[in-house]
Amino acid sequence: MSAEQPSLARRLGTGDAVLIGLGSMIGAGIFSAFTPAAAAAGSGLLIGLGIAAVVAYCNATASAQLAAQYPTSGGTYVHGRERLGPWWGFLAGWAFVIGKTASCAAMALTVVAYAVPADWQRPAAVVLVAAVTAIAYRGVTRTARATRVVVAVTLVSLAVVVVAGLVAPGAEPARAVPRIDADLGWYGVLQSAGLLFFAFAGYARIATMGEEVRDPARTIPRAIVGALALTVLVYAAVAVAVLAALGPAGVAGDPAPLVAVAEAGAGDWAGPVVRVGATAAALGALLALMAGVGRTTLAMAREADLPPWLAAVHPVHRVPHRAELALGVVVCVLVLTVDLREAIGFSSLGVLLYYLVANLSAFTQGREHRRFPRVLQVLGAAGCVVLVATLPPGSIVAGLAVLAVGVAYRVARLGLTGRA
Repeated sequence: MSAEQPSLARRLGTGDAVLIGLGSMIGAGIFSAFTPAAAAAGSGLLIGLGIAAVVAYCNATASAQLAAQYPTSGGTYVHGRERLGPWWGFLAGWAFVIGKTASCAAMALTVVAYAVPADWQRPAAVVLVAAVTAIAYRGVTRTARATRVVVAVTLVSLAVVVVAGLVAPGAEPARAVPRIDADLGWYGVLQSAGLLFFAFAGYARIATMGEEVRDPARTIPRAIVGALALTVLVYAAVAVAVLAALGPAGVAGDPAPLVAVAEAGAGDWAGPVVRVGATAAALGALLALMAGVGRTTLAMAREADLPPWLAAVHPVHRVPHRAELALGVVVCVLVLTVDLREAIGFSSLGVLLYYLVANLSAFTQGREHRRFPRVLQVLGAAGCVVLVATLPPGSIVAGLAVLAVGVAYRVARLGLTGRA
């Protein structure tokens, strides 16, 4: 990055960073991931959740350790370039951008699915994306303020689910006892872990904010680990309540198990409360995702791995405004034209590849920058590879194809410029 390029403003403290991480992780995944995870693992759902949490923790410590040494925008894109070389950084950044762009569209469609009649959902999603882009354009502190409201609403609705699940007629705590079902086995448990890991992946958002937090060497590690720990507690409480109320088969057979649990245990009034929470959660994830993708795009554009005109920082609002506007346009096109239900696996592939590079990068750090033992990076990298192997084959093929497009762009660009 050249010296004349303006930097982003450092306005966020630890509390703001934790809230943005919570807004990224406690998103639509907790309202939608339990159904396919229960179908994959049955009574082993909680084991899958535990595996996903362990892999997420290993990845989080790698991201925290790297972000403390390299407090700049871009996350593992920057870390991979610094520790492993430009190609590794590019692969991490491109995987993050394409995976999270698909996630942005999915979050927008999730919001309108809970709040808008079917015929108007796609146009409403465009309006929503435009509004979120405007919030991000005005500055990251506005994103943090909006996230506070979203996280509060989401947690209230999840509290309703937990209480309702524990007092619902016929609720049996024994249903939540984790065990391996003979007909599903460990492969099903690992597949559920891959699905549930997708819901944890928002802590990368904190690592991409290295230029925007105060005292990043102290703030970023605390915020990442703190946000992840709180999210694991919330997910575990909700999973136990839902399994106790519905049982594994009931969760697997209901597309909206949290709504069903709330209505069973607290009455019809609770269903709309949970729907509002689901809408707020998806909105919070969309806010954080779009801001995070914009900053990774900024970092890649600074190195010409994406068009350099995307590297501009707004002179007043101090945000990567061109990157955020370009992202908003792409997401609007996606919500109008693409059904992204099958793209969740593709997005998961991008996220897991991103963290694979993060673990490999953190493994190379010296003692003076090491905050966590290397065994966590080994475990995290192995976990990423195993969870990728559980994804649907179609998602793997599609993800690798889009990654290949990015590689071809970089090869062509290097051929034209002669840069390494």
